[in-house]
Amino acid sequence: MQQTITIDIVDEKALDLLKNLESLNLIRLHQATIPIKDTSAIRLLRGKMTKQSPEEIERQFKELRGSWS
Repeated sequence: MQQTITIDIVDEKALDLLKNLESLNLIRLHQATIPIKDTSAIRLLRGKMTKQSPEEIERQFKELRGSWS
């Protein structure tokens, strides 16, 4: 019996288990040929903010607080 399935690996340990199963010739792993669109919020926001020093962040907070008064 040969069957093809697609899975999302959410933990590195799962990938290690799959590689072990492949080494036992129980499954065959293939590189994905169809890119899967990742819509998680973290990945969508990654790289959107620039790195700032804690002092700069505090200064901006003070400016914002002042404008709400």
